[in-house]
Amino acid sequence: MGCVFSLPEDRRDAAERSPTTRETSFIEKMKKTGKNVIVFYGSQTGTAEEFANRLAKDTQRYGMKGMAADPEEYSMGELGRLAEIQNSLAIFCMATYGEGDPTDNAQDFYDWLQENDDEDLSGLNYTVFALGNKTYEHYNAMGKYVDKRLEELGAKRIFDLGLGDDDGNLEEDFISWREQFWPAVCEHFGVEASGDESSIRQYELKVHTDLNMNKVYTGEIGRLKSFEVQKPPFDSKNPFLAPVIVNRKLNKAGDRHLMHLELDITGSKIRYESGDHVAVFPTNDLELVNKLGEILGVDLDVVISLNNLDEESNKKHPFPCPTTYRTALTHYLDITNPPRTNVLYELAQYASDPKDQENMRKMASSSPEGKALYQNWVLDSCRNILAVLEDMPSLKPPIDHLCELLPRLQARYYSIASSSKVHPNSIHICAVVVEYATKTGRVNKGVATNWLKNKLINGHKSTVPMYIRKSQFRLPFKASNPVIMIGPGTGIAPFMGFIQERGWLKQQEKEVGETVMYFGCRHKNEDYIYQEELEEAEKNGVLTQLNVAFSRDQEHKVYVQHHLKKNKEHVWKLIHTDNAHIYVCGDARNMAKDVQTAFYEIAEEYGGMTRTQATDYVKKLMTKGRYSQDVWS
Repeated sequence: MGCVFSLPEDRRDAAERSPTTRETSFIEKMKKTGKNVIVFYGSQTGTAEEFANRLAKDTQRYGMKGMAADPEEYSMGELGRLAEIQNSLAIFCMATYGEGDPTDNAQDFYDWLQENDDEDLSGLNYTVFALGNKTYEHYNAMGKYVDKRLEELGAKRIFDLGLGDDDGNLEEDFISWREQFWPAVCEHFGVEASGDESSIRQYELKVHTDLNMNKVYTGEIGRLKSFEVQKPPFDSKNPFLAPVIVNRKLNKAGDRHLMHLELDITGSKIRYESGDHVAVFPTNDLELVNKLGEILGVDLDVVISLNNLDEESNKKHPFPCPTTYRTALTHYLDITNPPRTNVLYELAQYASDPKDQENMRKMASSSPEGKALYQNWVLDSCRNILAVLEDMPSLKPPIDHLCELLPRLQARYYSIASSSKVHPNSIHICAVVVEYATKTGRVNKGVATNWLKNKLINGHKSTVPMYIRKSQFRLPFKASNPVIMIGPGTGIAPFMGFIQERGWLKQQEKEVGETVMYFGCRHKNEDYIYQEELEEAEKNGVLTQLNVAFSRDQEHKVYVQHHLKKNKEHVWKLIHTDNAHIYVCGDARNMAKDVQTAFYEIAEEYGGMTRTQATDYVKKLMTKGRYSQDVWS
């Protein structure tokens, strides 16, 4: 996937919020609106926010009233006051980002929890559902921390911590947890389910017939017309439109398309460091959008608003409104991921064939048969919403309800492949175009990579809405420290920036430590990307050692970890004696784990350690910031 994080930013937009004189006291807001359940979300990619909204909506079935809330928008020091509200409950849907970190919007809450030892939360009833991914070292660290810390501060856990694993089936984990959670709530508060399982609309449709088109959103993320009149500072709510000045294919042959893009940030005041991520806001494939319009039989150019029925809600619209269906499906809604079960459940009522209705409801249930059907028919078959509609001809939902239910299209993250010391006015991206055939014979295309691939230099619409997300992936403070970089495939991205920066430091006549690169690809004459640049850097002494593993150029597979072990004595000296920093970028599932194991083996052999000691040794390097990972799954 390119150094991509399938964990993008999901802050809400100015266009979806009420005016800025907003209430920061959630207690006052709950009292005013008669709510007794609050669902906080720590969300980076929108999933935790989605789950929080579903739980808040659930409360209506139990005679309770709930609201979803972004902890960044409220004063979290008020948690202890929830006791003032009868039968109150706080639910926390907390995702973990990066190396066990809180999401951006939960950072302040996390700091507050850490710093306030004398806080008394004895009046607080709570439960936590954590969202994470097992392939990462710090699986669900944030959710686990919140669950443990609230209890330490005296709060009462009314249901066990739920652990969602995105490497498995996050949706299924959530449904199974939620299925047991609500009966526990009923028992605790002595309430009963109303038995009303009908769909409850959250927004109402307003069609605009005579609106001035200057008032209509055309794809802006935040402020209306923000793409026409650009004003710094640029961030997730106000991205910069960067022109694409280079877009070239990197690989010489093979059936994949690896690409190098350069975005021009001249005059934007945007600053970045090597190792940071660039977030881009892609748009959906126009062919998919048009097909959705056809199958639903609607005019996509109607100007509409979806207005929240709860007038007190901070979230006035599910996406910037007023806008057209075409803009919503192109810029604002995720139409390519397999729909979650709540979408199927709510749309079931629009299927005229009772069998289709039954199957859709079954897929949203927690019965083994229903789970298996959802796994097989939706997830394993990679059916997006269009494929679902095509393969269930009796299903004809109104487009406004569909737009209400679909999740927001998220920004995509790429590790920056340049150094601002060398390229202060441009940001480089290295990515592989995602395209694959599904079990149903369709071809699915990655939203962002295909959109980027088609960006023509100086062409029409050749700009990319983007902003920078700071990372912890940093070169050592002292240039004299050696660095060991391990990045096969597009995992090389941040290291192109590191190499440029070490070269620049050398030109400044700084003392620069050994700079060692371990790169891997399939075939030397196919996908050895940046070969010229790497060999040039080696020739100039910027790279003191270049090790390349070509996995498929011989009978047995050779990977980066094999080269590490081949140079084990040198590697151990760099780490143990010379204070080297280790950097790993790329696939979390296999490569990052195999590389870590190679370091364990080297520490065992040369440090005379047991496996437990070697594991602790590597963990200590991580804690000290000498072993950094920028990985994705």
